[in-house]
Amino acid sequence: METLFVVLVAYGVHIVAGQLILTIILSIPSAMKGLSSDQIGVLWNQPNWQSAGKIASAPVAVAVLWIAIREAGREFSEYLALNWPRPREIMIALGVSVVMFLLKTPIAYAVVGGQEPSTNAYAVGGGAGGLLLMLVAGCIAAPVVEELVVRGFMFRGWSQTFLGPIGTIVLTSILWSLVHPYDWLSRLYIFLDGLALGYFRWRWNSTWLAVIMHSMYNIAFFFLMGPYI
Repeated sequence: METLFVVLVAYGVHIVAGQLILTIILSIPSAMKGLSSDQIGVLWNQPNWQSAGKIASAPVAVAVLWIAIREAGREFSEYLALNWPRPREIMIALGVSVVMFLLKTPIAYAVVGGQEPSTNAYAVGGGAGGLLLMLVAGCIAAPVVEELVVRGFMFRGWSQTFLGPIGTIVLTSILWSLVHPYDWLSRLYIFLDGLALGYFRWRWNSTWLAVIMHSMYNIAFFFLMGPYI
């Protein structure tokens, strides 16, 4: 319960800080160039501006974990298994991920069935600068924050309970998939990815390996949705 409490605080602070920072940015007259409140409201909901808030608030979420770990008298890097993976481990994880990518579609189709493509895939890039913000937020900030919280902090705390490593991998993958606001087929994909990321973190005792693979997943996702941005 203590682990869950810290995780909820970290996520909550991350969201609140991101929205607060975005509010401050969109309240600067010189930056908004005299836009009306309705026009600013439209900007608020665009992924590129939301990405700016997520990037700026990422250190705040990590700070919550740091405070909790230090209060427990533990070493930050040791508790979160911040061990840099060897090239061989990265290559094995990449190979497993490729195989999973090839198997996910038939598995998901068998479980969920066919679905129409989502119309929510379209996003506003806001030019080269906006696209860069989306890439940094999705491929760097999000993987770092989510993996440190889920596969780092939550895995460390829960794997030492009755759940054990396997139960923790399954449960954290379920929760991780549910917090993503997508359809059920996409959530099934995310659940399967979570199982792989949890295994990588457990097998090689490296949360950084999970961060690297998560980043690769998101890079591939942005590459596939590129024509729609």
